[in-house]
Amino acid sequence: MMRRCSFRYLLELCGSMLAYSVVLVVSLVFLRENPDSPWRIPVTVAPVIPIVFAMQAVIRAVRRMDELRRHIHLEAVIIAYLATLILCFSYGFLENVGFPSFNTMWVGVVMIGLWSIGQLLANRKYR
Repeated sequence: MMRRCSFRYLLELCGSMLAYSVVLVVSLVFLRENPDSPWRIPVTVAPVIPIVFAMQAVIRAVRRMDELRRHIHLEAVIIAYLATLILCFSYGFLENVGFPSFNTMWVGVVMIGLWSIGQLLANRKYR
C-alpha cells in the first residue's frame, strides 16, 4: 500500500507534468502557426512554469521524508550532479576537436538518469 505522502507527491508531480505536456504542445503549435509573433519568446519559455510546480512538489516530498531517506536522496543528487559535471566538461573538451555541439536540453535528462543510478547506489549502501 502506498503511503499517503507518496500518493500526494505522485499526484502533485503527475499534475505538474500533465500541465507541462499541455503547455508544451500549445506553445509548439502556437510557434509553428505564428513564427513572427511578438509573443514568441514568452510562449517559448511558458513550459518552464509547470516545471517550477514539479520542482516544488519534489521539494515538498523531500521535506516530508525521514532523515535516512533525505540522506539517500542527497547522496543520489550529489552523484548525479558530479557525474553530469564530468560528462559536460568531457564533452566540452571533445567539441574542441570537432565533435558536434551538444544541445543543453539533454543535460536535465542526463541528470535525471544519473540521479536514478545514484538512488540505486545510495539505497544499496543502506540495506
